[in-house]
Amino acid sequence: QVQLVESGGGLMQAGGSLRLSCAASGRTVSNIAVGWFRQAPGKEREFVATISRSGDSTAYADSMKGRFTISRDNAKNTVYLQIDSLKPEDTAVYSCAATYKIRTIATMKTQQVYDYWGQGTQVTVSS
Repeated sequence: QVQLVESGGGLMQAGGSLRLSCAASGRTVSNIAVGWFRQAPGKEREFVATISRSGDSTAYADSMKGRFTISRDNAKNTVYLQIDSLKPEDTAVYSCAATYKIRTIATMKTQQVYDYWGQGTQVTVSS
């Protein structure tokens, strides 16, 4: 079992930056691949970014490239999502997810791959 807890959300101004954290606990968390997803009001949950176990491989949704950066610190059992140049359309609940499955980095963009999910953290960006 893996437990995931997100933090770092809040009310932000457009143009600012934000770093979300996903703290993992449980057995062998360094062996989990982690993804970030977001769900805006009235919309389906969408993929944001994913990172491999070692952190050597990352992938982003096409619309997220350039402003979003995923990283991990396995010593701290934490995965981060940096969001720069915040826009009102970034307003959403951001959730992290994890899996022990070994898949290609491209496959890790799909929600169905993940076995464990956090509760999410709300990010609200005002214009």
